[in-house]
Amino acid sequence: MTPVAFSPESEHGSPRRDAVLELLSSMRFAISLLTLICIASVIGTVLKQNEPATNYVNQFGPFWAEVFATLKLHAVYSAWWFLLILAFLVLSTSLCIARNTPKILADLKTYKENIREHSLKAFHHKAEGRLDDAPEAAAQRLGQLLATGGWKVRLQSRDTPQGTGWMVAAKTGAANKIGYIAAHSAIVLVCVGGLLDGDLMVRAQMWFGGKAVYSGGGLIVDVPAQHRLSERNPAFRGNLMVAEDTASSTAILSQSSGILLQELPFAIELKKFIVEYYSTGMPKLFASDIVIHDKATGEKKEARVEVNHPVSHRGIEIYQSSFDDGGSSVKLQAVPMAAATRPFEVDGTIGGSTELSNGPEKMSLEFTGLRVINVENMAGNGAQGQGVDVRKVDLRSAIDQRMGAGHKTTETKELRNVGPSVSYKLRDAAGQAREYNNYMLPVDAGDGVPVFLLGMRENPGEPYRYLRPPADEQGQLDGFLRLRTALGDAGLRERAVQRYARKAVDPKRPELTQQLADSAARALGLFAGQEEVKGKKVAGLQALADFLEVHVPEAERARAGEMFVRILNGTLLELDAVAREQARVKPLPADKVAGFMSQAVLALSDAPFYPAPMAFLLKDFKQVQASVFQVARAPGKNVVYLGCFFLIVGVFAMLYVRERRLWVWLAPQAGGSQATLALSSNRKTMDVDREFEQLKARLLASSEKNQ
Repeated sequence: MTPVAFSPESEHGSPRRDAVLELLSSMRFAISLLTLICIASVIGTVLKQNEPATNYVNQFGPFWAEVFATLKLHAVYSAWWFLLILAFLVLSTSLCIARNTPKILADLKTYKENIREHSLKAFHHKAEGRLDDAPEAAAQRLGQLLATGGWKVRLQSRDTPQGTGWMVAAKTGAANKIGYIAAHSAIVLVCVGGLLDGDLMVRAQMWFGGKAVYSGGGLIVDVPAQHRLSERNPAFRGNLMVAEDTASSTAILSQSSGILLQELPFAIELKKFIVEYYSTGMPKLFASDIVIHDKATGEKKEARVEVNHPVSHRGIEIYQSSFDDGGSSVKLQAVPMAAATRPFEVDGTIGGSTELSNGPEKMSLEFTGLRVINVENMAGNGAQGQGVDVRKVDLRSAIDQRMGAGHKTTETKELRNVGPSVSYKLRDAAGQAREYNNYMLPVDAGDGVPVFLLGMRENPGEPYRYLRPPADEQGQLDGFLRLRTALGDAGLRERAVQRYARKAVDPKRPELTQQLADSAARALGLFAGQEEVKGKKVAGLQALADFLEVHVPEAERARAGEMFVRILNGTLLELDAVAREQARVKPLPADKVAGFMSQAVLALSDAPFYPAPMAFLLKDFKQVQASVFQVARAPGKNVVYLGCFFLIVGVFAMLYVRERRLWVWLAPQAGGSQATLALSSNRKTMDVDREFEQLKARLLASSEKNQ
């Protein structure tokens, strides 16, 4: 944008006002605004927008979360300062267009035929020659020759001391100037369309219409009227979740501090939600068969909404955005993670909750999600990248990174549906909650030992950490729970120690039995967390490591550690046998002993870090799908499309169309005329040099002298 200077002595307005207009319509001001918009857009891209406030606190801490909230960085595109920058950009560009368009239009009409002869000789591209024609005849001939080449020509006669001379003025490529207007108009149209389709209309109703953001809970029908927007709202974009065989006519507009409800002039009934998958587990089709019930006419309109194939009704576009659970019913079995807890079953609905009690402690069980299909890459690792299910989670990679061995694997993918999973939250009386995600079926992670995956995380922004107890010979969790209960029983531990010592010691050396029994009792007691190490009780393999660090010299720790682990494994095997005898259960099959016990040792070591007294396993479910639609009324869409068209036209016109002006002054001379040729262009390129040589050859072809 080229600034047009006003004179300080202008009769129209004061110098201060002229200076302000000069600044607003200047290129440097517009570029500064564009730079700010680019910086804000980068922030809006990097920082997740419109997330709950607790997510920012958990991820960045309370200080930076407060900074983001103050500067509205968590809702950049609806922040007042971002809208103000856009408004100033529209104003600046509009002023620039208004001030330069009259000059451009006037320049399009002029041929600049009044240019002086001596001025032509100052051009970079110039030539002189003698023509045999008289000036008037030469001017007519040259004008027709240029017109046939696409030039617009104007002839002018002038009286000179030598006689009447003629000026041939021609121009072409005027669309270059039109491209300037089109490109700058495109900026205005795109910004105006963005403002119309953004939160500006919603904010205006909040500022001047008495509307307010709702931050409470409860049912949608109970939300007061001041939090609802009218059906006549000219611009909005919100989400609408509809479960199968239900209907809804109220969309939710997410705001930084809550929500607004948008009433629709129609209701959407979901008849069936359809999702189809590729063999990799990636969805290949999201579709919703819906019925639109018009409130004003009572008309019923059947339609199918697919991704990238929206349905339009009453100027509102209905897009297939996502899918969710529509209130599936589940039956969970509570399995004890501590000896004092008894197993029981609980029924619930996804999205609902129920009250539980753990002795005097009261807890709330919240059913948060059900996934029927989980296709995972069981052969990948962390370096391999993303998983293949809808959530982009590689289960094997996630487990190996957090609780598995630090080894490298090949990039071969082994895709497998590992079955349904259920997620829930356990919330204590103080309101603190942990989230859990458990798979219904045991999963073979590749080592031949099926394990149950019991996931847990403290915060929603964290990945799940999985406890992997092995499945017994019946494919149940009973074997592991029985072994863990026995580990906490001092009497059973003592019986297991004595049995191990008797079996492991040579009968010819009975004096070693008691020594081995003492070592086994120490190892099993440390593993069970019954002995203090470093002033505190620690369970699992960490307790053995701490004990060796305190009591064994560093040079002997490796050998002592191998001995302790061998004794521990043998004692735990006997403990499992004792527990099975007490429960009158058959011994573990010989071909499953090694795998089950090796995985059980790791799971028992990690079990103290599983904070819940019970784990809830999915026993049965009845799935109800729900479709998430995005509904939008976007009056600025066509404006943006028009702006994009203008931008394409303007850019091509400015980049690929060269404006050229040509002058030929024909002065009378004995026996003919003296021609002075000059060419100007808005860009200096090799094409201009080549074109000038061609023009000189054509126009001065009959000359006797070329310079």
